[in-house]
Amino acid sequence: MITQISDDFDLEKTAESGQCFRWEKAKTAISAAHQPAAGAGPAAAGHKGKADGAGPAAAGHKGKADGAGSPYTYRIIAGNACLYITALDTGKGLYDLDCTEDQYSAFWHGYFDLDENYRRIRERIDPVKDPFLREAADQEKGIRILRQDPWEMLITFIISQNKNIPGIRRCVESLAQTCGDRKTDSRGIPYYSFPTPQQVASLSEEALAECRLGYRCKYVKAAADAVLTEKINLEALQAEDEKTAIASLTGLYGVGVKVANCVSLFGLHHVDAFPIDVWVKRILAEQYPDGYPFEQYSPFKPSLLNYRDQTCQKDRGRK
Repeated sequence: MITQISDDFDLEKTAESGQCFRWEKAKTAISAAHQPAAGAGPAAAGHKGKADGAGPAAAGHKGKADGAGSPYTYRIIAGNACLYITALDTGKGLYDLDCTEDQYSAFWHGYFDLDENYRRIRERIDPVKDPFLREAADQEKGIRILRQDPWEMLITFIISQNKNIPGIRRCVESLAQTCGDRKTDSRGIPYYSFPTPQQVASLSEEALAECRLGYRCKYVKAAADAVLTEKINLEALQAEDEKTAIASLTGLYGVGVKVANCVSLFGLHHVDAFPIDVWVKRILAEQYPDGYPFEQYSPFKPSLLNYRDQTCQKDRGRK
């Protein structure tokens, strides 16, 4: 199906934002029927499709230098689902997805947080009072805070401790291949679902060690046991406030404040959570010596500062 997304939406920037680790570039395969006609929306592109937002004029993403750029594709694995999504024309906000409209409405629309207007969030930044953050937000627009599974995010961010992004991806994939369910995507290529708490808990110490998690093995095992014994109820935490969620998460073995904040933000979608690492600390110290205006940007303070975090990481060559 082809859909039109008029709000800020950039697959590449979201993939590199440090919140999702099972996204990968894939070969773009678009039939002639899927090629959008010049100046056309989804209906003229050979699909019924649907439009998410106001329309192409408000796309909010200029894409490549020519306003559209060549189509590119990502394969996204989330839980036990797999999606190929192709950016057909970022200038017009046209995307080709290999799911049905029912699957899109039931899962992927929410996964991409498309009910939230990120352009409106950016526009809350006063370019006069906070030119630093406004410039960063405009430069990194298109990043969205995905609505991901809390269990998957708990394990993923436990694994992420003291690891770079490629290392996190390798470990998460290794864990999935070790005990996740083998499935086949729409192109006939196998993939592995993210393992359930039962599947992780069933692993022997030797099997878990083969995933190269290092000292994190015992933390991952403890998290699975905590979920299975209902020491923690991640689904229930989604309805709790951020402070309560952080307190519950930090009660788990091996989960500190930084990991808890990441799980709260990216797994529970508590948009007031505020993960702070060395990069964010530097931003706060260098640009906000008198204090970051938390209340002014609440409840989207992490969404906003994440724009500048991404810019600083790229400037320092971390990616």
